Amino acid sequence: MQAIWMILSAFIFSTMAVCVKFAAQYFNNAELVFYRGVIGMVFMAAFARMRGTSLATTVLPMHIWRSVVGVTALSTWFYAIAHLPLATAMTLNYMSSVWIAAFLVGGTLVFAKAGERIESQGALVAAILASFAGVVMLLRPTIAQNQAFAGLIGLLSGLGAAFAYMQVMVLARLGEPEARTVFYFAVGTTITGALGMVLLGLSPLDWQHALWLLPIGLLASLGQLCMTKAYSMSTNHGGTLMAANLQYSGIIFSALCGLALFGDTIPPLGWAGMGLIVLSAIAATVLRARAAPDAPAEEH
Repeated sequence: MQAIWMILSAFIFSTMAVCVKFAAQYFNNAELVFYRGVIGMVFMAAFARMRGTSLATTVLPMHIWRSVVGVTALSTWFYAIAHLPLATAMTLNYMSSVWIAAFLVGGTLVFAKAGERIESQGALVAAILASFAGVVMLLRPTIAQNQAFAGLIGLLSGLGAAFAYMQVMVLARLGEPEARTVFYFAVGTTITGALGMVLLGLSPLDWQHALWLLPIGLLASLGQLCMTKAYSMSTNHGGTLMAANLQYSGIIFSALCGLALFGDTIPPLGWAGMGLIVLSAIAATVLRARAAPDAPAEEH
């Protein structure tokens, strides 16, 4: 059942990305972020009330910082979805595991005391370098198609997601419930989207086009809950690793949706880069888990 919950989560997030890509034809990025936040905020408030979870918090500044980095990651991801093949945007966002591994290696090297023996990080470094080689392969076709800027924005979304995941880990260690963390993220998303709409303006609101907005917020919340359920069913370290790696099935779902719905074309070099990123990200996840076996699971 754990594997089913994680695969279902990946499928839901991929479906959400499809809705974002359709909605991006009619609404600007700030509007997408705003409506995702509003709908997610209402959904999570109702869910927290149903579970009896209080939304009051004693660590509001930490939620604010988590929202800042999280909204940055979300906004850049939505932009990448709108301007890149769906599978490419998803793959670059899933680079977060590789970025976290890079931070782990960098932190080990920087903060190790003088003369202290540092465990060999060779395998993890190799996985990180392989992943960035995959990025070069994946982005070369986008550069050829004048999508270089969107590709860099997509890469930034993965970096922002890595910072957001690390902040979620800290909040989890402080005992903040998942529903509360997701709720405050939705609040930050709503506020940021509203400010963006002041700058970018409003698009003409047609109810047929607006139908794409509702599932974005709902699917984001449902995907998060399914992912949380999958991780909560882990009874050992192997179960956590299985759940973490099954999330990459979302790239497969996105690739199929991109081909079927949007006619996305990715050259063989791009597919090879995508495969290299996924394999190296899985390797980085396993190696990072061995280095820090007690770290909380990531959220998407």
